[in-house]
Amino acid sequence: MVGVAVGLGNVWRFPYMMGRFGGSAFLFVYLFFVLAFAVPALMGEWALGRATRRGPLGALTAALGPGGRWLGAVLLVTVLVANSYYVVIIANVAYTAVFALLRGFGDSTLASYQTGLENGLLQAAVSAGIIGSAMLVLYRGLNRGIERISKLFVPFFGLVVAYLIITSLSLPGAVDHLFNFLRPDFRSLTGTSVFAAMGQAFFSLSLGGTFYLIYGSYLRDEERIPPTATLTALGDVTGALMAALFIVPTALVFGLDLETGPRLIFDTLPRLFGEIPAGRLLGTLFLSALTLIAYLSSIAAFQVLIGALLDSFGFTIKRALVLVGLLEVLLMLPSALRPELIPVLDLVFGSGMQVVGSGIALIALTWGLGRVVTLRQIFGGTEGFWPRVYFNWIRWLVPLGLLATLGFFIADSVR
Repeated sequence: MVGVAVGLGNVWRFPYMMGRFGGSAFLFVYLFFVLAFAVPALMGEWALGRATRRGPLGALTAALGPGGRWLGAVLLVTVLVANSYYVVIIANVAYTAVFALLRGFGDSTLASYQTGLENGLLQAAVSAGIIGSAMLVLYRGLNRGIERISKLFVPFFGLVVAYLIITSLSLPGAVDHLFNFLRPDFRSLTGTSVFAAMGQAFFSLSLGGTFYLIYGSYLRDEERIPPTATLTALGDVTGALMAALFIVPTALVFGLDLETGPRLIFDTLPRLFGEIPAGRLLGTLFLSALTLIAYLSSIAAFQVLIGALLDSFGFTIKRALVLVGLLEVLLMLPSALRPELIPVLDLVFGSGMQVVGSGIALIALTWGLGRVVTLRQIFGGTEGFWPRVYFNWIRWLVPLGLLATLGFFIADSVR
């Protein structure tokens, strides 16, 4: 589950979201949303999946009737679009990893690196290769495919990032820059900032009524949901903070603008690996680990789509893989050829629709399946103070909080 959660949302997205939407003040709002909204929502999505043993289409139909099927279809389209630009970012990281291995980063190679990164046809070709390889992993199935590579990639990623934190904080002035950045200025927050922080909490954890819903359908009945959800969120938040601890001070030391946006890590990392000892080796290791960990999150998205075709439309696995692969290749092309589309798509589908999707899943669970099913899935029984508090929290306060924050964002955007 940590392999699903930790990915580009932690390393690519989190640092530039901090820089663009309020700095360390954004961090505190993000942590609040993780604890108060994202963890309860994660528990709810798993509970809905396990109770119905279906993916988004089947689960929402079982809970909400025919209207649920249409809502499930909207969420599947969201996954399809979000994964199309996400694959392009993975391709950018994979290209950067190969460049680090073959040529390394320095004053003489940075221009050539940027030329390749901006080559839309090259990035589209790499993206298509990633989509094809994901189809092969999915063909092998959950345990032999997804679970096996998760157990290898996640620890490897953590070790490399830990070393890079030590290295980046040893750069001249890095610690002072970091402490200055971490002084929060809550006056800088706007409605968009708060919405972006909530969206980051949901995007980073891969919430949205899709990934965890279908993975919840695979959970054993004896699996205890609350501690598993808490540990998954802890692993995800740790990944985001670790990424920020080496990307933010590095960017500040080299005078880079943290508000650059999605291209931040592609400006920051080559400079870091060009300056530090053994940078070529470390760059190759880290970027390879990042490619692999992001790849896991993308595979989870593909799994949602494949599962829907198998469960609700009677597709064979081969037909489902071919259809999803072709659709993703077509949808990926605009983002690869015009990368300026990615921030717009990311705010709508990465922040907005994932929040909406998770809210729909909670409504389906609490209003559709009801109190008894919800509490038996999560707590194993319906009695007790905390089960009652939790149920009312995800039935009323979390959906209303999501709706209010979305309203603040819309009001701030049109002002």
